[in-house]
Amino acid sequence: MTQTISHYINGELDAGSGGRTGAVFNPSTGEEIARLHYGDRATLDRAVSTAAQAGQRWARQSHAARQAVMFKLRELVIANTDRLAEIIGREHGKTILDAKGEIGRGIEAIEFACNEPHVTKGEYATNVGGDIDVFSMRVPVGVVGIISPFNFPIMVPVAMMAMAIAVGNGIVWKPSERVPSAAMEFARLCEEAGLPKGVFNIVHGDKEIVDGMLEHPGIAAISFVGSTPVGEYIYRKGTSHNKRVASFTGGKNHMVVMPDADLEAAASAFVSAGFGSASQRCMAVSLLVPVGQATAERLRELVIPKINALKIGPYNDPAADFGAVISAQSKQTVLRAIDEAVKAGAEMVIDGRDIKVAGHENGYYIGPTLFDHVTTEMELYKQEVFGPVRGIVRAASFDEAIAITNLHEFGNGAVIFTRDGKSAHRFMSEVEAGMIGVNVPVPLPVGYFNFGGLRRSKFGESHMFGPDAARFYTKLKTVSQRWPNPDQQAMPVSLAFDASA
Repeated sequence: MTQTISHYINGELDAGSGGRTGAVFNPSTGEEIARLHYGDRATLDRAVSTAAQAGQRWARQSHAARQAVMFKLRELVIANTDRLAEIIGREHGKTILDAKGEIGRGIEAIEFACNEPHVTKGEYATNVGGDIDVFSMRVPVGVVGIISPFNFPIMVPVAMMAMAIAVGNGIVWKPSERVPSAAMEFARLCEEAGLPKGVFNIVHGDKEIVDGMLEHPGIAAISFVGSTPVGEYIYRKGTSHNKRVASFTGGKNHMVVMPDADLEAAASAFVSAGFGSASQRCMAVSLLVPVGQATAERLRELVIPKINALKIGPYNDPAADFGAVISAQSKQTVLRAIDEAVKAGAEMVIDGRDIKVAGHENGYYIGPTLFDHVTTEMELYKQEVFGPVRGIVRAASFDEAIAITNLHEFGNGAVIFTRDGKSAHRFMSEVEAGMIGVNVPVPLPVGYFNFGGLRRSKFGESHMFGPDAARFYTKLKTVSQRWPNPDQQAMPVSLAFDASA
């Protein structure tokens, strides 16, 4: 019997009033495993009203009381890692090991949120003039809307909302309709951790709910992760409704390899960072950029056997290196990208189009695919391919490698492999990417550093993770106060601009 998944509002399962439903699939098998209730504006209104009222009560609790809930939530997520990983793998297609890695990074975000009292402290100055003291204070923004992607059902939304909850906001979360069950399990853990009912709410749906969140006067801030076209739309529409919007979008991450690098290590790093999770990561290495002909030829020799050795299989196969892509539609999109690269003249080195996984013939599998001699005019260079298709773009010099990297519209991450400190420092200074790796293939920062790209990989000035998250989810108030002595004479009337002295 197919499972039915409802919304979660005020601590209760809620079928909503929308009437529409959508299918949830297991990408490893292609089977429908659940029907998901899609919300409407009335469902969203109820969730926002609930979050606003409960959030106000939650914000009035002490820092210590909120910290205690976050500490408990951390312990519960750790204790339920196996269960969460199974849920993620079944609906996403990523391997259990990969899912556990994602959960671990989500735990980092919760740990940093436990530090909320420190990162929300204000400033204080005594007697700035006329016995006036001035101080600043940070208070919650109100209700926060979270719109999360399919590729990280736990890590990304937890990174987005852990600090939002810790500082005292109410939450309305719209998970990806492709991977809703991990969100429902996380709701259970929040409740068990002692988070008051109504602070945390889930409304499932599609564009109708997204537009409703962007327009809703009761939502103060929106945090989004997803594709660049959608992210730009969300940023522009959300800010037009006077909301704070943090929109984290696409990436086409370059990996520059210098002739002096450890080429064996670089080859392993490229395969690991390029094909993990079927390349459905915004921080995946998309393009290998070897500097010099000899470097390119040697790297090609090294990566081919490593790629050919990768095993593709269902999420619960412990021997699988990566699994299926998220949907049948996604598979067709990736296959079209491969066909376009062939037509454009890129050299296909490894073809993963005809892969078959025994016993899972209806799963959405694509084998690892590699192209060489990719140029900056090709769509394979320009477009983010959310599937296991990677390319080699050859650079004649370090200058050209930097130019190739900076030519792209995205600036999420970029990495260099080298033994030369001068080259590394130049790369850090000149490359326009928000996250830089030096001999590190995936420069995803730890939870207490800010995450975010540059150029069209991010819209808005905020960051995910780190101190910026606390600033984004709070608003700053500056207070000037004077407490006169009881016997002090009344101040005379003064029309001068500066009356503080």
